[in-house]
Amino acid sequence: MPARPNALPWLLLSLIVFLADQATKEVALRALTPYTPVPVIPDLLNWTLAFNTGAAFSFLADAGGWQRWLFTILAIGVSALLVGWLARTPRADWRNALPLSLVIGGAIGNLVDRLRHGQVTDFIDVYFGQWHFPAFNIADSAICVGAVLLIAAGLFGGKTAPAGG
Repeated sequence: MPARPNALPWLLLSLIVFLADQATKEVALRALTPYTPVPVIPDLLNWTLAFNTGAAFSFLADAGGWQRWLFTILAIGVSALLVGWLARTPRADWRNALPLSLVIGGAIGNLVDRLRHGQVTDFIDVYFGQWHFPAFNIADSAICVGAVLLIAAGLFGGKTAPAGG
C-alpha cells in the first residue's frame, strides 16, 4: 500500500507567517519609538513598540532572565511536536494542517526574537477607551488563531451525524 502524502508542504505557510512576523517586527523596530503610541484607528488601534521578556500577557516577564531559556526550550519542543503531528497528518486534512502551520510559524517567529534579542518585539496595540489589550505581533496572532482553529477542529471537525437518526 503506497504511503499517502503528508501535510509537511503546509510548512510553507509556517515560513510565510515567520517571514511576515520578522519583517513587520523589523519595520516596527526601525520606525517606532518604544512605548510611544502611533494612532492608526482612533479608539481602536495604535502601533506601539513594546518588548516582552515573558510569555503571553507578560507571564514571568519579571522572573530575572531564566524564563528566556525556558520559553526557548518550550518553543523548540512544541514546534518539533507539531511538525511531527503535521508529518502524520494527511495533506488534504487542511482543518488540522492549517492551524498546526500557523502555530509553528508563530512559535518560531517569537523563538527567533528570544534568541536574537532576549525578548519578543510587540507592536500591535488594540484598545477601547482606557482599556488596552496587551501589545502583540503577527506571531502571537498566528499562534492564537491556530490554537482556536485546532480546538474548533477537535470539537467540530470530522464529526458526522449518525445515519438514520
